[in-house]
Amino acid sequence: MSARTVLLSALGIAAAGSVLIGAWPWLAARIANGDASAGTIALGKTLYAKHCAACHGPNLEGQRDWKSPLPSGRMPAPPHDASGHTWHHSDGMLFRITKEGPAAVVGGGYQSDMPAFGKVMSDEEIRAVVAFIKSTWPEQERAYQAEMSRHERETTQ
Repeated sequence: MSARTVLLSALGIAAAGSVLIGAWPWLAARIANGDASAGTIALGKTLYAKHCAACHGPNLEGQRDWKSPLPSGRMPAPPHDASGHTWHHSDGMLFRITKEGPAAVVGGGYQSDMPAFGKVMSDEEIRAVVAFIKSTWPEQERAYQAEMSRHERETTQ
């Protein structure tokens, strides 16, 4: 192999590495969001504002004192930002809670003010809302939630 060939190969590898390093934040965000596109996340943001923000807050902050029952005995809407517990749940669980409502998922006579959205939003729209919410979390919360989702996929197959 000539010195010129070695040099060109090294330059090619360095250029490819630079492209990958430059693309890493974009690639990491796509992986963390279940490969959700920017368009999917934008749709989710719009749908969240329309269907979720009235209770969960326009900035995903949830209702005040969300860990204490309301006078009705029901729980306030929790935050969906990193201060809440949404990121503790797998994609499948978040999808089911949104589509079927918490009462249907929790069972045992649990009552919630959150309705089921399965007749209001399509499955794709529900997934877009979840992708939007996930896109707002810091890296550590996204990684934890991705692991929960991976574990769920492995145990249900």
